[in-house]
Amino acid sequence: MAREENALILDFLPYGDPLEKKMLPVAQSIGKENFTLLLLVPRRGIKFEVGEEVYIGEDKRDKVQYILGRCPREKLTETSKIQLEEFVEKKMAEDSEKVIKFFNESQPINTRLHQIELLPGFGKKHTTAILAAREEKPFESVEDIKNRVSNIPDPIRGVEKRILEELTTMQRYNLFIS
Repeated sequence: MAREENALILDFLPYGDPLEKKMLPVAQSIGKENFTLLLLVPRRGIKFEVGEEVYIGEDKRDKVQYILGRCPREKLTETSKIQLEEFVEKKMAEDSEKVIKFFNESQPINTRLHQIELLPGFGKKHTTAILAAREEKPFESVEDIKNRVSNIPDPIRGVEKRILEELTTMQRYNLFIS
């Protein structure tokens, strides 16, 4: 599993999780590269701001005492869920290459199901049209996908929704989250 270098604070609970016995300050965060949900414990006297980026790599960490572990998706606070949505939207807007790569390289999962069909709003007809279009030549941009495949839902929104589903609910197949 790839290690995260930086994380974005989704929510800071200065008195810890109200459902836990330990009163340990903890932050719910997401790794910026691999979308790993993590629980971070701040150094003594440090408070995190929602939306703040913190270093969590191997070297000396100035704000993070240690990584408590993965943050279970069912324990995400409402603030975390809102921040998660904003983070994923921003990340996909910055990194449309990831979306294009997915549409160019996605594979069948089995004989009846293709990875593209797991995107919200994409069914068999869209998948067939996308596969036929990419057979002619690979997609070069998100606009190229929209222009060459008629009546297609927004590819970026489809990927965003799928990433959020994978982060917040258990999925049989994960396309973007390890």
